[in-house]
Amino acid sequence: MSNIKTDDQTVTNFLERAVENAYPNKEAFAQALKSGKQLTAYLGIDPTGPSLHLGHAIAMRKLKELQDMGHRCILLIGDFTAIIGDPTDKTAARKQLTREQVLENCKNYRDQASKILDMDGKATGNPIEMKYNSEWLGKMSFAEVLELASHFTVQQMLERDMFRRRMSWRSICPECHHENLVSAEVQQTVTDENGKKVVLSSIDNLTWKCKECAHEYTTEMADQIHSPRPIFIHEFLYPLMQGYDSVAMDVDIEVGGNDQTFNMLAGRELMKDLKGKEKFVVACKLLADPDGKKMGKSEGNMITLNDAPEDMFGKVMSWPDGVILDGLEICTNMPGEEIDEISTRLDEGVNPVGFKRRLAREIVSTWHSIDDANRAEEHFDRLFKDHQAPEEMPEFEVSERRNKVVDLLVLAKLVPSKTEARRQIEQGAVKVDGQSVSDTEAEVEIVDHQLVLQKGKRGFARIKLKS
Repeated sequence: MSNIKTDDQTVTNFLERAVENAYPNKEAFAQALKSGKQLTAYLGIDPTGPSLHLGHAIAMRKLKELQDMGHRCILLIGDFTAIIGDPTDKTAARKQLTREQVLENCKNYRDQASKILDMDGKATGNPIEMKYNSEWLGKMSFAEVLELASHFTVQQMLERDMFRRRMSWRSICPECHHENLVSAEVQQTVTDENGKKVVLSSIDNLTWKCKECAHEYTTEMADQIHSPRPIFIHEFLYPLMQGYDSVAMDVDIEVGGNDQTFNMLAGRELMKDLKGKEKFVVACKLLADPDGKKMGKSEGNMITLNDAPEDMFGKVMSWPDGVILDGLEICTNMPGEEIDEISTRLDEGVNPVGFKRRLAREIVSTWHSIDDANRAEEHFDRLFKDHQAPEEMPEFEVSERRNKVVDLLVLAKLVPSKTEARRQIEQGAVKVDGQSVSDTEAEVEIVDHQLVLQKGKRGFARIKLKS
């Protein structure tokens, strides 16, 4: 594919929609995109889990735009960096993965990515290249790693917010629940009788002043207190490794989530130092709740691209209303003018549930089909609006007519253990044939050869009596 799309509308849409920041700036980036030169762009994904999720999809959608514009596009699997573990947004070190775990996680990524990207180029004539960063990072000598490290300082690394948070005492304001930090300088270190370093802290007598609401409170009054946590050397190396990916592939553009900005800019610095070349960075918006907390795999509220249509629809309908507009912008192809109109109607006080349904249909249609979206909506209505159980559900057989509810929940794999089964019953999350169960020792009798067991809003199982 040799024709590069350079028209103003295409370039402007790429740089404005779902983009938090562009580096060095949007003007220079636009000039490069309008030059007619085929640029090389990449998106890197660390296989820390077996499923790509909607957060990955947001960045993949931007890469797809570049593919449609005619640029060379690379989907990089961070099979080496995943072993190190990206410290981004983590208040403690990630658990390191083995190479076997990493390879197992990414074995289906190509098929999942093909729901967004034209992997083989049949539709665009411009196939996606798939690379693995172990091809170069796994071959580096210790001397080469040291040379790479010489391009960065410890001070640069400590600028990262998550490292600053790790090194500080953190408290949650009892008034506005904002997180406040106090430097580790309040600590004193002494040596005990065994020659070990011991931290003595004056945190107990500290008076905090919230940076958000200016409320003053003592350590004892704080909602939560978190002590400093260690930063490991291998976590400092992660931005270097990701940065070197750009050099190894000699790219012009990197696409990623806004939370990856530090790592992506590290690659930009290395490109200047080692290649004497400009690299453009697209930092995509993140899907976050109204409080600004990222909705993602780690937070447990993100849609994966392997989710069934019914699960996708139900998860979107459970999102806060404040996510609707951002979701429409960064997860769908809805025209901006239509999103602006919805924003106006929401400001006027229109009930948001209809717009959330639209968002759910759009997302399911994108990853599955329009028919799947329609069926998923019908399923949702039957399940939640009309309070009916789904027609299809897993079935399990028992030999006894009378059984304990906790045993049935474990049998049906609706809970992992009897302890969790009791907890769900205590929380009022369990029903038998539509009737709530409140007694953790309750027994039920199968009267009509079967009963329907429900846990939460979406967990159903049919229990049958063996004939």
